[in-house]
Amino acid sequence: MATERLDPNRLQTMSVESLPMVLLVNPASAHGRALKLLPRVEQALDALRIDFRVQRTKSLEHGVTQALLAVEAGELPVVISGDGLIGAIGGAMAGSPTPLGIVPGGRGNDLARVLGIPDDPEEAVEVLAARHTRQIDVGEANGKRFLGIVSVGFDSEANRVANETSFMRGNTVYAYAALRTLIGWKPARFTVRVDDERIRFTGYSVSVANSKAFGGGMFIAPDAQLDDGEFDIVTVGEVGKLRFVGNLPKVFKGTHVEEDEVQVFRARHLELSASRPLPVYADGEHLTDLPTSLRVLPRALSVIVPPQAGA
Repeated sequence: MATERLDPNRLQTMSVESLPMVLLVNPASAHGRALKLLPRVEQALDALRIDFRVQRTKSLEHGVTQALLAVEAGELPVVISGDGLIGAIGGAMAGSPTPLGIVPGGRGNDLARVLGIPDDPEEAVEVLAARHTRQIDVGEANGKRFLGIVSVGFDSEANRVANETSFMRGNTVYAYAALRTLIGWKPARFTVRVDDERIRFTGYSVSVANSKAFGGGMFIAPDAQLDDGEFDIVTVGEVGKLRFVGNLPKVFKGTHVEEDEVQVFRARHLELSASRPLPVYADGEHLTDLPTSLRVLPRALSVIVPPQAGA
């Protein structure tokens, strides 16, 4: 998807507190979960006498376009969807003084989880009403923006399988996708370049993390911070498949980083390539392909968060 960019010179000069909201609802998110939540969100906003309108999205591109038009019209975009649409819209809004609102409506909801935004729609609306904000970093991979975690290798292949799996509900789809991917997985040779240093290894994956979690609560980068101006790069080297399966539950606690085959380091920008063509996934969607150049845009996006998470 070609990333649209916001022109700050075209924004309306209204205070954040007075902006009406536009609810950007993805009808297909999590098999219709976002659409089912909409009446509860509308009732909660009406009870608080907050002005809003509803816009159903038809695709990531359509959602981004509608969000940017809303900002230019002096409205506050609120995304009711999963990480894919949130990441696309948040990336396009980078650099805007207008904050992004989030009501978790997807399958994984990992960015909302890390930001402390409640899964309950009425509680999420209370967060929106308070309008406390936090500035977070935005990542770029080959010029395409993301908010969460870039994954390449085993993790990106498992992400593809999860996206194509329609007969399962909830976060169990991610465990299913991982096990199915493991059956046919063959290690790849990865090269990570940071400045003049090259790191080469054979193994499973490279994750370039702006946030802590992906895959419905897997804390692949437990120490990553959304506003530190750096990526946490997590590499998983070659290991037997039985041991790999045994370590999967540790990812939900973030303790996998203690294993010998897992290495973690930080960088503001890097180049990533591999011995065979591999897709690059981020925020649950196919973002680009290898080779890729990645960089951080420090504190480029304002997001509405609970007061304890606000800057």
